[in-house]
Amino acid sequence: MLILKPTDIPSSEITPPEVYRERRNFMQGMAALATVPLWAGATDARAGVALPGVKPSHYTVDEAKTPLKDVTTYNNFYEFGTDKSDPARRAGDFKARPWTVAVEGEVKHAKTYDIDALLKLVPLEERVYRMRCVEGWSMVIPWVGLPLAELIRRAEPTGNAKYVEFVTLHDEKQFPGQRSPILDWPYVEGLRLDEAMNPLTLMAVGLYGEVLPNQNGAPIRLVVPWKYGFKSAKSIVKIRFVEKQPISSWMRANPAEYAFYSNVNPKVDHPRWSQAKERRIGEFLKRETLMFNGYSAQVASMYQGMDLKKYF
Repeated sequence: MLILKPTDIPSSEITPPEVYRERRNFMQGMAALATVPLWAGATDARAGVALPGVKPSHYTVDEAKTPLKDVTTYNNFYEFGTDKSDPARRAGDFKARPWTVAVEGEVKHAKTYDIDALLKLVPLEERVYRMRCVEGWSMVIPWVGLPLAELIRRAEPTGNAKYVEFVTLHDEKQFPGQRSPILDWPYVEGLRLDEAMNPLTLMAVGLYGEVLPNQNGAPIRLVVPWKYGFKSAKSIVKIRFVEKQPISSWMRANPAEYAFYSNVNPKVDHPRWSQAKERRIGEFLKRETLMFNGYSAQVASMYQGMDLKKYF
């Protein structure tokens, strides 16, 4: 249930309970913690430092946050490797500064932003979102970022702009996983323009009130909470406004399994597993997966009249 009043459940009062994790998650998490510091982005001097001026947001959920150590040691980031522990183990030398993000394509005001200037456009917000992976696991994460809609407003898309394409850094020296041909690098994702403008869509620069760690997509990543996690491109260097629907990296690699929309839909199974249930990290039993990951009230209107089994 989306909470629309910050006073209903202040983020400071949401404390994750101590629970037993399933054996596989526990072992992977402990192994990662033994080999890397909690914030593995050691080369960015600000990693692990509180972000100033973060304002509370009415976007939160009445569920326990996933513990920080799980969020930072169990995740998909194929640029560092395909194992869930690879990002935390391999991201320590990644350099998130200097960094620029180019806004280009069908816009009136194309611009290349220095990341630190970009962070000063509007006050940063903390938003607690459910996040659902296509593989069947989920988390509740307190992201810090700025609404993508604000960046789009400043760019002023032309009438030809129908989609937004996100391109991530391509650097095999920093991203050892890019030496593997598992995907056609760089990583590319896309949203329809109305999806990108939706108030829920966030450009995240931190989590748990602190600078985004390298293994979670530093210095800036996309967060689209009603879609499967792979739609949330990490370490973004280009935001392009285009007329035709982008071909994302996973669409190019396996279009039968990964389509453009990739909305969380428990009624549409992945060809190799069911999407009807999920396992929240930190819990043993599975729970029912919610349509649009529980954000139907905010996003369902964008897909009225669409066959969501065809456009999965």
